Amino acid sequence: MGRVDPDIAVDTVRAAIDGGLTLIDTAEGYRDSERIVGEALRDGYRNRCFLATKVSFTFTPDAITAALENSLKALRTDVVDLYQVHRWQPEFPINQTMETLQRLREQGKVRFVGVSNFTGPQLREAASYGPVHSNQLVYNMFQRTDSEDIDFPECVRQGAGVLGHSTLAKGLLVGRYTNSQTFSATDDERFGFPQFQGEAFAKYVDAAQSLNAIAADVGLTLLQLALAWALRQPVVASVLVGAKTPNQIEDYLPAASVNLDDETLARIQAIVSPVPEIKSRTRVE
Repeated sequence: MGRVDPDIAVDTVRAAIDGGLTLIDTAEGYRDSERIVGEALRDGYRNRCFLATKVSFTFTPDAITAALENSLKALRTDVVDLYQVHRWQPEFPINQTMETLQRLREQGKVRFVGVSNFTGPQLREAASYGPVHSNQLVYNMFQRTDSEDIDFPECVRQGAGVLGHSTLAKGLLVGRYTNSQTFSATDDERFGFPQFQGEAFAKYVDAAQSLNAIAADVGLTLLQLALAWALRQPVVASVLVGAKTPNQIEDYLPAASVNLDDETLARIQAIVSPVPEIKSRTRVE
């Protein structure tokens, strides 16, 4: 979101790995992200991370195969640790998609197979055609009910770990916004999201300010509190966060070792429960 200098992006990825973060997640559909990640993973960094990417656009067998080859080239690697289907698209038969991914795994180009933004029923159908090792789901304090009630239980049944994305609610859970904050229409996707406009935006900003006080009480930043809150779920194997500078990476690291007690979780729930949940654009039943 917003402009990021490619050289700083490389430094940021390397700072993440140097700091002990091991999962690097990208996608065919993330503009030139794969190329930049590939540059960052030179000089031995590839061997120090678990590399995940996604096929984003067309899910025919030929298109998936070609997309993976392009991703391998951009990422400067011979194998992707986790290859994911970016979203559920009913126009492409899921049995063919899964059969293609399993074939690529048998060829040694993919170590594990994952999906992204699949509901519980969609995950169950996909897993009927081959093992699914992960499901990348929206999960944060303002977007939680569908994941907790519908999707997480199926992930547990299938043995699929959750990669939580949008864990900071596109920045709402960083605690730096004011009601007057604006977003660029040319290079920032938040400009078109309803939760960043008008009265809805004000409600989330106010809730974040209240959550900020809880974070301070337990010696954390709001960002760290939000990450620790998501990681409290046993099925959540990893939370995905974006960073624009190496310094931002340092803010994330303490969250991995935080355990929130029941009183703190109850205080968080009391704040977020009255706030309308953000509706996910990627969710298709």
